[in-house]
Amino acid sequence: MRNGAKIGMVSGVLAVVASGVGYGAYNIWTGLNSSGGGSGTSSTTQAAPVRTGPPTDDEISSTAKDFLTAWSDGDAEKASQLTNNAGDSQPLLAGYREDAHVTKVTLTPGAPTGAKVPFTVEATLSFEGKTKPWSYSSSLTVVRGLTTGRALVDWDASVIHPQLKKGDTLTTGEAKAAPVKAVDRNNIELTKEKYPSLGPILDAMRERYGSKAGGKPGIETYIEKSSDGASADTAPAKTLVVLAKGTPGLLHTTLDARTQAAAETAVKKFDESSVVAVKASTGEIRAVANHRADSFNAAMQGKLAPGSTMKIMTAAMLINNGVASEKSPVLCPSEAIWHSQTFHNLDNFSIAGGTLETSFARSCNTAFIKPLSKLSDLHVADTALPSTAKKYFGIGEVWNVGIASADGSVPETTGPNTAAAMIGQGLVQMNPLNMAAVTATARSGSFHQPVIVPRSMLDGAVATAQPLPYNTAQQLRDMMHTTATAPYGTGTVAMSGVGGYKGAKTGSAEVDAQGKSNSWFTGFSNDLAAAAVVQSGGHGGDAAGPVVAAVLAAGS
Repeated sequence: MRNGAKIGMVSGVLAVVASGVGYGAYNIWTGLNSSGGGSGTSSTTQAAPVRTGPPTDDEISSTAKDFLTAWSDGDAEKASQLTNNAGDSQPLLAGYREDAHVTKVTLTPGAPTGAKVPFTVEATLSFEGKTKPWSYSSSLTVVRGLTTGRALVDWDASVIHPQLKKGDTLTTGEAKAAPVKAVDRNNIELTKEKYPSLGPILDAMRERYGSKAGGKPGIETYIEKSSDGASADTAPAKTLVVLAKGTPGLLHTTLDARTQAAAETAVKKFDESSVVAVKASTGEIRAVANHRADSFNAAMQGKLAPGSTMKIMTAAMLINNGVASEKSPVLCPSEAIWHSQTFHNLDNFSIAGGTLETSFARSCNTAFIKPLSKLSDLHVADTALPSTAKKYFGIGEVWNVGIASADGSVPETTGPNTAAAMIGQGLVQMNPLNMAAVTATARSGSFHQPVIVPRSMLDGAVATAQPLPYNTAQQLRDMMHTTATAPYGTGTVAMSGVGGYKGAKTGSAEVDAQGKSNSWFTGFSNDLAAAAVVQSGGHGGDAAGPVVAAVLAAGS
């Protein structure tokens, strides 16, 4: 009974201290003055041992209840002191009322699963005479405080709302941007509901073009992204509730609803997959789709080694430098060494008496590394590929696509990295948008920087590059056509259902500490070019190939 009496006394003191100097003072008081549970006759007060180990079921339930009660009462200070990070939690908890304009909230805890407690939120939002109910679910986790031993809510911004991240703010007021009604090239409306992959893209378009397209903002509750993290372009404000609708502006895009629908369906067959399709003769983006665990637009913003799809540019470089040509014999041994680094072909295959065309179609790595000795004699081994990528394919220029995108990178290298770059490994980085543009350049003979809105809507100029020499472009098309049609072509199976004049290139990119390589595939049919990546998808023709083929079949 001694312990029970002591808890009662502390509770009594709590009521007085909390009302006098604030809840934070109680934390200090209990840490310094708690009794060790002695007889009470000693004049020396000893601190109680700090509790260790996971929180008990009772602690989890009571801590969650106390935190949710303080939060719902609007006592941000008290609620923050029940977390393990009062400094970060207090501003968000206070902002829930002050910035998000929540006038009433009911927080109902559910049954805990271990230390995790789910809860539901029933709130009312009010701003300048506009009100709206708001319901959602979230969760919190209770942990043992490292220094105090108290059971505390393990603070994360997602406790407030599951879509909040560190540094984000929750705001109700005039929307950051006017809404848009985005339409495809045939004036078909594009919505997130019908085309889920376009969700983040439509948000980005709204952020950049809402007012420019003639729209007027409404009243919304939204998540404003941290200025310390992604920029507004890469992570626009996220609308959660619309209290009063704005007036949408009409935004014309270069997308094609039919091709977009095919891309959406195709990527769903593989986890962590992305695809982009562009019109080869103009650079107009016809489709962008992602199927990922996150909402990242990897199709346009990813940065990955492209594997053997890089051989399109490598082949152009070899032809332009007079080192090889489509029909010229090239060596394709099972392995090649450059600067003491050994490079292999898949399953160590080799080709006897082959040409550049057969090595391209069968994706022989060593055939694209062995010519480095000749390039070295010309004193361009480390610079020829980056120069070709920038001069003819626009890789290395700053692209102005219309929304945020990552530019491809083929940097100058030395040593083994030079050989790795020839086959799309090492320091080379691309995404499906970049590789679709590379294929479009090979198909049309000239680089047309991809755009997703009419060029008249863009702020600033687009990137440019020189046309490929006619003979070089023709040889690239021939080799890609062979890859997509010859019995030995690595892209033939995937492209079998694609009509028209077609071409392809496969790629498999190895990634450190990843058991399975990334699957890459790029191809064209008539005037449409497309590229896809499936992370951990294996061989290029197995996963990314069917994605590209489905898009080309629908859009070409």
